[in-house]
Amino acid sequence: MTTAERLLSRIRADGPIPLPDFMAEAVAAYYRRPRVFGAAGDFVTAPEVSQIFGELVGVWLALRWHAEGRPERFLVAECGPGRGTLIADALRAAAMVPGFAATIDLHLVETSPTLREAQATALAGFPATWHDDATDLPGGPLHVVGNEFLDALPAAQFVFRGGAWRERRVGHDGRDFVFADGPEARPPADLLDRLPAPREGEILEHAPAAEAFVAGLARRIATQGGAALFFDYGPAESGFGDTLQAVSRHRAAPPLAAPGEVDLTVHVDFSRLARLAQGEAAAAFGPVDQGIWLVALGLPARLTTLLRQATPRQTEELVSGAQRLIEPQAMGRLFKAFALMPGGSEAPEGF
Repeated sequence: MTTAERLLSRIRADGPIPLPDFMAEAVAAYYRRPRVFGAAGDFVTAPEVSQIFGELVGVWLALRWHAEGRPERFLVAECGPGRGTLIADALRAAAMVPGFAATIDLHLVETSPTLREAQATALAGFPATWHDDATDLPGGPLHVVGNEFLDALPAAQFVFRGGAWRERRVGHDGRDFVFADGPEARPPADLLDRLPAPREGEILEHAPAAEAFVAGLARRIATQGGAALFFDYGPAESGFGDTLQAVSRHRAAPPLAAPGEVDLTVHVDFSRLARLAQGEAAAAFGPVDQGIWLVALGLPARLTTLLRQATPRQTEELVSGAQRLIEPQAMGRLFKAFALMPGGSEAPEGF
């Protein structure tokens, strides 16, 4: 039975289902597919665009290692590692820092068997432990990296109709999956309090899975130490709007049309995540434009170094990849960097 068939069967039995349920099942099925990333897949992420991205994440981790006094064990976890490109590039950069690579205790949070195999291949023998959930990570100061991870976590939507908020659900009209107004359901008060009065038909998103993940991680970092670094897209301030989107073959697709066969995401509400982290006694930094962060971490210098031994074709690829990562009209402004640190910490590098 396909994902669409399973969802349709549930809708026929129970009526329209909550959007987070639809999104969770669709996303889980999607990442079990053999081809997701890269030119042959549906979309290209920053680590796939240029090796410099992952290398600079490795530099950031090395700087955290130095700042923490060069501990003998440095616990690193990547959430949603994709094909392992980012962490493999980060480890290559880590190997250039004397003594650092040997201290890394690497853990990867990944549920897809297909992607786990790809990650193991990318790591080329570097020891790692895989987990289905971040709550299974070992104790101690934890250093988390996540690129386009938060946006794929299931989100809820509410629609303002007839003077009241209603949960937005997914039903079926006999031919297609469609949105349907559910029962009255008020969004979190602390989210509404920061927004203007809604107008008829206004949509508000709430990402309980991302919020629970960040709050739990912030609580751990505040008490056990470490740091977290995320890259994703979304507004700097909370607001109304429907940001649910799908991508297939590098083009926008209808978000409900083919559950399990398209990439499904929502924008990340960075300001709300920052407030939640601060409520857990952690410090939050950003969001900072990805392009600004990469330049601050040394992208121009690293590019210059790579170009010294590059062939003409490699030169073209390196330059175009770097430009795509940092230019505002490409990925440089759309994507943001966001960090968590123990409460009272000074801003980490790049922020």
